[in-house]
Amino acid sequence: MNPLTPDQLEHYRRDGYVVVPDLLTDEEIDRFVAYEAAPKPEGWRQNLRHHVDDSYWKYVARHPNIAGGAAHLLGGAPMIVQTMYLEKKPAGDAGLGGAGVALHQDLHYLPCEPETLMACWIALSDTDAENGGLCVVPGSHRHGLYSTHKNPNAKEHDAWEIDYLMRDRAGNEWTRRMYSFEIDGLDHDDVVKLTVPRGSGVFFDGHTIHGSYANRSRNRARRAFAVHFVREGSWLFRADVQALTPALGGLGEVIEN
Repeated sequence: MNPLTPDQLEHYRRDGYVVVPDLLTDEEIDRFVAYEAAPKPEGWRQNLRHHVDDSYWKYVARHPNIAGGAAHLLGGAPMIVQTMYLEKKPAGDAGLGGAGVALHQDLHYLPCEPETLMACWIALSDTDAENGGLCVVPGSHRHGLYSTHKNPNAKEHDAWEIDYLMRDRAGNEWTRRMYSFEIDGLDHDDVVKLTVPRGSGVFFDGHTIHGSYANRSRNRARRAFAVHFVREGSWLFRADVQALTPALGGLGEVIEN
């Protein structure tokens, strides 16, 4: 993609995020969503490395508009850490549909050295506050890592705990318990609920507080795809995502059905 505009760069540096339109075309989105709607093996979406083993996921993760934007913001070659397809079912008559993700900072989940972690969150449907769209706390990236507690509201947000193997550059290993992080003392008046049209994306810093709420719409699924990047040379401590993948180099080849 063309480098981000000076205004977009200034917005990212000031607020820790920027919304960029038209990262993917309608055709590209339709193809990916249809592929994901087909039957998949059990645990398919728990795999964070389909950008390595699946051509559809690779296509999106390495898309020039996405990887190019990451390269511009990182000031160097972006390496893919993980990828996620994030779909929330509509509420129907139940009041709440698919649960959200408690507001957090990605560096709590993906600690790295230096802390170059960033993400691109791409809307694969029109997203807003009603159907559980992305929320951010502007400027939160300037204050380091906040203290956290486990999310207590399992109806509104997913709640979980997992032990992860960690490994440093010297090969030393240990286990760290991670959970559905929620920021201590967060003032919810500071949370901005974004409206992100289909095909647009949000680039945000690994320190930026963000998350989402449950889908409250009756009949609108909320679909998104997220790619996490670090700048080449950064060390990821979580052993399950240490095998980084270069993001630049063109589109992945899509298998036609």
